[in-house]
Amino acid sequence: MKKTVFTKYGKKNLVGKPRHLKARIPKGNNYLGVKKSLRERNLYTVCEEAKCPNLGECWDAKTATMMILGDTCTRACKFCHVKTGNPKGWIDSEEPKKASEMVSLMGLKYLVVTSVDRDDLEDYGAGHFAAVVKKIGNDHPDVKVEVLIPDFACNEIHMRTLAESRPFVIAQNLETVKRLTHPVRDRRASYEKTLGALNFYKKNYPDIATKSSLMVGLGESKEELVEAMTDLYNVGVNIITFGQYLRPTMAHLEVQRYYELDEFEHLKKIAYDIGFDFVASGPMVRSSYKAADYLDFLNESMKLEQVWTR
Repeated sequence: MKKTVFTKYGKKNLVGKPRHLKARIPKGNNYLGVKKSLRERNLYTVCEEAKCPNLGECWDAKTATMMILGDTCTRACKFCHVKTGNPKGWIDSEEPKKASEMVSLMGLKYLVVTSVDRDDLEDYGAGHFAAVVKKIGNDHPDVKVEVLIPDFACNEIHMRTLAESRPFVIAQNLETVKRLTHPVRDRRASYEKTLGALNFYKKNYPDIATKSSLMVGLGESKEELVEAMTDLYNVGVNIITFGQYLRPTMAHLEVQRYYELDEFEHLKKIAYDIGFDFVASGPMVRSSYKAADYLDFLNESMKLEQVWTR
């Protein structure tokens, strides 16, 4: 019989993690060689820093995620293990060059660029993001760049700075349902602010795909998830992902429930029924997991369209 306790979110069954959440050892034909080359050049990917279980699979698919703007976040979301503090305006001016070097070294066809929140910077880091995207575009015109960005305080000037660099995908995560936004996210973040930013990008740059992600297992209901999906779709989001929330430390929010594999499939079906172009849903899915699959989807759609118009 499962032992039940009560938390401030309600009833919780104390059970071990399902088998599908067990850690996987990174592997892949080029994993060790690429890792060695990165260390020799003092380059690091988020994939390694976050101990992502999908690392080997993504690297073999020539996809990786790079974090810019340092390792210290000015916000303190209750689900995230990133260090919180005040970087006091520090920026690595060599990051655009390092990003380009990483693309060359790893032979990437798709790079996801993300960052911590930088409320200490006048433009919240938008200009630095744009510099990285432009550098990749100039040095590697065939490489697609997806940016997973902060909200830039929803300042339209700074959001335009980012969008004018012409990333392939602009992603900003809603993270959770409206009711749980606080305490899950930092008070400076909000459900409405994220939707507003995504709406701005789609309204003003309709040719750039937009993307968002939801964690499950924090105490949300199916109805609340459907509401969040619908809100994202209504602001023009093309891509949505679902993944299981996992507690980084005992100081972070508790997992209220582990979703079963068939529940992730059900969420995927609902999202497609709502109208999203592309959906990734699974226990270990994260924002940038198989990010390049959207590119494959577009290529396949173009092929089908060419067949239909013959």
